[in-house]
Amino acid sequence: MALTPIGSVDLPPFGSSAFDHGDVHLATGRIFVAHTGAGTVEVIDGDRQAHVQTIPGCPEASGILCVQEEDTVFAAARGAGRILVIEAVSLRVLKELACGPRPNGLAWDRRRRRLLVADVGDMNASLLDPASGETIGRLSLPGRPRWCVHDEERDRFLVNIREPACVVLIAADPLRQAGIWPVPAAGPHGLDLDVPGGRALVACDGGAVAALDLETGDVVGRAGISGTPDAVWFNAERRLLYVAIGDPGVIDVIDTTTMARSQHLLTGPGAHTTAFDSRRQRLAVFLPASCRAALFQET
Repeated sequence: MALTPIGSVDLPPFGSSAFDHGDVHLATGRIFVAHTGAGTVEVIDGDRQAHVQTIPGCPEASGILCVQEEDTVFAAARGAGRILVIEAVSLRVLKELACGPRPNGLAWDRRRRRLLVADVGDMNASLLDPASGETIGRLSLPGRPRWCVHDEERDRFLVNIREPACVVLIAADPLRQAGIWPVPAAGPHGLDLDVPGGRALVACDGGAVAALDLETGDVVGRAGISGTPDAVWFNAERRLLYVAIGDPGVIDVIDTTTMARSQHLLTGPGAHTTAFDSRRQRLAVFLPASCRAALFQET
């Protein structure tokens, strides 16, 4: 089995640009990506391989998170200190949420219906109630945050910190720091959970992926990668981790059973953003030099 190219989609303004994070609304197969260079969120129909809509008003677009059960997309406008709340079917912007000065990482607590926002401006994590727009709490972080996730089984958030290299554990109710796990490589960046395996998968600027036990934080696996990573996605069905590396422009596919690289896929310079459709087994890779989304299928 391998990722195989199946097509590409041109994105406005159809020239060189910059992208940040992406995600997929599984019910529709729509792909949402933060178009940082344009200050927009771009929407792609993955089945038809077509650009659907541009959602404006997202300056320095950064984090994107699809909340499947709510049919909602959260988009961080890093240049405005706001979070856009987008209805995934109609593509309407329902509201904007105030938060810290430069929001970036996003994670969703499904049980409480709360959104954690990791801010690279004030180095804080804010917990928001999207229904009321209220900021429930704010917590100082030990350094610049990267991505964050919610560990539903253990009822806590995990936030990657670039320096000191660590993962911060955050309890949601009440909001408080619940622990720090050191990471044995410089610059934790991409983060996803291997829920069946009970591990956090942390891709680091130091050219490694570290697997941390979700109970203890102990390092239980490590794999080398081809350079400085950004976005990662875990494919639970096939036990693969997709690691986007902008320089030289590749996707390293890590077999998380053996913690060895199973595929090395050329993409393009600066392509550090991806979005994975777990239902359709399809990976979108965003190519800033040509302002396109390249689509790959697990075969």
